[in-house]
Amino acid sequence: MRKHIFRKLTSILLTGAMLTGLASTLPATAETAPDEYHDDWLHVENAQVVDMYGNPVWMTGCNWFGYNVGSQVFDGVWSRNMHECLNEIADHGFNLLRVPMSVELLLQWKNGDPDPMIKVNEYKNPELTIEGVEGGTPMYSFDIWNKAVEWCRENGIKIMIDIHCAETASAGHQVNLWYTDKFSTEDWLEALEWVADYYKDDDTIIAIDLKNEPHGTADTAPDFAKWDDSTDPNNWKYAAERGAAAVLGANPNLLVMVEGTEVYPKFEEGNDWTSPNIDYSRYPYSYYHHTWWGGNFRGVKDLPLENIGENNSQLVYSPHDYGPLVYNQTWFDKDFTSETLMEDVWYDNWFYLVDQNIAPLLMGEWGGFIDAEHDEDGKNTKWMTYLRDLMIENHIHHTFWCFNENSGDTGGLVYDNFEKWDEEKYALVEPALWQDEDGKFISLDHKIPVGKNGISLSDYYGSSSGTPTPTEPASAGTEPPATEQPASGTASAICGDVDESGDVQMVDMIALNKYLMIGAPLSEQGKRNADVNANGEIEPDDGLNILRYVIELIPSLPV
Repeated sequence: MRKHIFRKLTSILLTGAMLTGLASTLPATAETAPDEYHDDWLHVENAQVVDMYGNPVWMTGCNWFGYNVGSQVFDGVWSRNMHECLNEIADHGFNLLRVPMSVELLLQWKNGDPDPMIKVNEYKNPELTIEGVEGGTPMYSFDIWNKAVEWCRENGIKIMIDIHCAETASAGHQVNLWYTDKFSTEDWLEALEWVADYYKDDDTIIAIDLKNEPHGTADTAPDFAKWDDSTDPNNWKYAAERGAAAVLGANPNLLVMVEGTEVYPKFEEGNDWTSPNIDYSRYPYSYYHHTWWGGNFRGVKDLPLENIGENNSQLVYSPHDYGPLVYNQTWFDKDFTSETLMEDVWYDNWFYLVDQNIAPLLMGEWGGFIDAEHDEDGKNTKWMTYLRDLMIENHIHHTFWCFNENSGDTGGLVYDNFEKWDEEKYALVEPALWQDEDGKFISLDHKIPVGKNGISLSDYYGSSSGTPTPTEPASAGTEPPATEQPASGTASAICGDVDESGDVQMVDMIALNKYLMIGAPLSEQGKRNADVNANGEIEPDDGLNILRYVIELIPSLPV
């Protein structure tokens, strides 16, 4: 199930005690056993995002920008207390926070470079000063960020870091690619690897979005993002696989969010990536299938991403979708419905990935104005409602854009200098937040509820210990079934008892791996016991499930 959680531990066992045939005890490090910092990693099984026990989860969050635009902190902290804002986000039920950042900022933190600018109200945020008093000296921005991580952890909020742009700038997201003349692809990879490594022992940060909204067309060549099988510098597929390798090499437990491109050539009409964007006699977009920046995954049909974790176990595709108030796309010209949106833009660009059970989706950005002043004809509200309902029906993960009030083309969840919540907009979003049948918001943390109105993941799955089985959530108070003991003088027929000692211990995993690696002998009964997955084969997954049972990550093995 969760092979990569134990990659380092397995390596220790295989190269040490296993090859000598001696029993080994687990190293007493945080990395080798689940605790409040290590039991919330997520992964993908059967095109679903699940927790480490195989239980499906639903990531329903929001965006809060600022670190990407030069503030060196969340926008709004110039007028509000940051801790209070995070408390409110949690209390309103958002279990994931997508945080836009830049390559430049991450490398600044990595290298310990000075803050070029800091925008913190020292009277509103005494906790963010060196002295810890009102009006004190602001902390270094990386220290402030780590306070945000701490407070998210306390609130049951998980974090997705979004590489929004290469250079820190308010218009940085306008740049088509993940590199510029100041920051190269290698700089981007360095930043990804560093941040993944820095937080590898803290499951508060559960995901990285490799790059926000790759886009562009051949009219801007060579500065546009394409999706093909080349190793060209602007091939986003190739870059995304390299970026994922950098992330997962440092922390194999992180989810990797990969956005799409803006366009995909109409190959069926003889076009290719060198075709211009517009034929003005057939305006618009006659040479390409076109959609929102980062929202085009047509290339995945023929050229899917590969090796994003074991069997793509960490891959989530992440489109963006917006309404007519951001840009009046052609599909909004008609009296559109959910059916016409599906036919004109959603299905072929990204929904097919869910519908055909190819991969999970996280809608990384969606949102907009719904007030009468901005949305006079109600079209934006109609679009938001259709998309919201589609995500609810299909449990598409999402992070709403945005918490900030200072997003010019969408507005935010708050207004009046970040002081008040837009209750009308929140009422539209709230049904799409993960809740139980009693309306309690569900955390992605196994122990910590999300805010004052939520429950933990273990509460939801009915286990006080946080160890429900992968196939069926355990009821509260349920005891794992007793392991059958063999009769005296008979061969053990206990699942997982590879050495036939009468119980399942670490030495059974060692014996199984010795059999796989060097052909060490096993009896016929030992081989049957070693086939933990009951698929007729002895394979590494069998040994890792024994390991999970021994260190109490799962309550039982099949009997």
